[in-house]
Amino acid sequence: MSELAPPVAALIEEFSKLPGIGVKTAQRLTFHVLRSPAEQARRLAEAILRVKESIIYCSRCFNITEHDPCSICQDPQRDRQVVCVVEEPLDVLALERTGAYKGLYHVLHGALSPLEGIGPDNLRIKELLERVRQEEIHEIVLATNPNFEGEYTANYLVSRLKELKPELAPRQLKITSLARGLPIGGDLEYADEGTLRRSIEGRLDLGA
Repeated sequence: MSELAPPVAALIEEFSKLPGIGVKTAQRLTFHVLRSPAEQARRLAEAILRVKESIIYCSRCFNITEHDPCSICQDPQRDRQVVCVVEEPLDVLALERTGAYKGLYHVLHGALSPLEGIGPDNLRIKELLERVRQEEIHEIVLATNPNFEGEYTANYLVSRLKELKPELAPRQLKITSLARGLPIGGDLEYADEGTLRRSIEGRLDLGA
């Protein structure tokens, strides 16, 4: 059996490193690229390079953006007293599609997972607590995923935010979460817009 040419083998290897892509899928993607016109392959390569070279994290909310601060943080029409905490930038896109939420965001870039060695220092939790201290925030909406890691992260954030309350007085800080209706064990980014809209509109007061 003939061996693969080194450039083909290298592309298969790189595709297989992507999340959710196994060796078989990586092979199919590679041969799709091989069969595609050179211009299409060039556009794909250029798009990947542009993402790496031009996309940064907003210094305020840590969403992905081309400009700092991001367009949501700059928007004067957003309610600056409400901040929705999500795990990933894709969760921001999911909530924005509903049109039901008009506040700001804070992206953690993951969830706490002791088994995987992901602790508070690996996420943007310190930056969230500093925002609560420095900005006139009156409500934190916890919109972590409805799975074990997401719930664990939300509970940790509630405890840390409660610790801040003496510092914030007389300002009151309300802590809420998305209303249930989201499937347990699922990811926010995959929920349909109607379910997300009802969840954000009917969010629950955590009594913190």
